[in-house]
Amino acid sequence: MSKLLDNVCMELQRLPGIGRRTALRLAMHILKMESETVDSLSESISRFRHDIRYCLSCNNLSDEALCPICSDERRDRSTVCVVEQVGDLMSIENTGQYHGMYHVLGGVISPMQGVGPSDLKIDLLCDKLLAGEIKEVIIAISTSVEGETTLFYLMSRLKAFPDVKVTTIARGIGFGDELEYVDELTITHALLNRREL
Repeated sequence: MSKLLDNVCMELQRLPGIGRRTALRLAMHILKMESETVDSLSESISRFRHDIRYCLSCNNLSDEALCPICSDERRDRSTVCVVEQVGDLMSIENTGQYHGMYHVLGGVISPMQGVGPSDLKIDLLCDKLLAGEIKEVIIAISTSVEGETTLFYLMSRLKAFPDVKVTTIARGIGFGDELEYVDELTITHALLNRREL
């Protein structure tokens, strides 16, 4: 194999979910692209990596000091949805059902990976709560062991704000799941979060 092709494949494999075969397919596709298109792709990636910032208010990705969500005066500033990553924010935003503010933690507590509470943007969230404008915090983080640990830690920190309502997104059995294949923790959450019909 060409050394140049091998180098491109090795670099592409650094991306999550890209194995050797996918990297080779992508490399061959790039080779067929117009030179200007490849240059534009390379420049966009480089500019993104070097020029992107994190919003000073919610820790979302932004081109400016404040992201478009935090700059939008039409949003409900009394509600904040706490998520792990920017991708989670995008997933919720794409539903078009939530019109409040966000707070991106930047991960979850994971001692095995060396991530502790001080590595997350929890203090920034507490600083926002001190201002007194927020009435409800919606916690929308994963149901993994690390997510549950983070949820427990957040709940202990948010007890310092008794006037703030703290909720979590509904957890439980997904649509189309068969009960016999669902794990015990998910069934427990489903039972605890049941609602009247």
